[in-house]
Amino acid sequence: MQTFGKQGEELAIDFLENQGCRVISRNYRFKKSEIDIICEGEGLMIFVEVKTRSRRDFGEPESFVSLTQQKAIIRAAEEYLLESNWKGDIRFDIIAIVKSKEETEVLHLKDAFY
Repeated sequence: MQTFGKQGEELAIDFLENQGCRVISRNYRFKKSEIDIICEGEGLMIFVEVKTRSRRDFGEPESFVSLTQQKAIIRAAEEYLLESNWKGDIRFDIIAIVKSKEETEVLHLKDAFY
């Protein structure tokens, strides 16, 4: 059985691929940091944080990406860029998903931080 978060990542990957992105890596780890999805699209290397919630009672999913988490994602992205020898532009996105029994909403926030 997939966890709820993994289901959200699968939805995000489907969404990104439908937007013409090519997924390069999933759950990339560097030290204690993790990047959910790394993809190429629009001539960019895109680092994506996925936040999935079943409801909005405690706020919008994207509001749960803290400044500390953003810094950790940026550090991991810097390491990935060194490893991959990427010389092009980059972007940090958040995909916020609210998935209930009735419906699924996907919000793609481009250039969400950095």
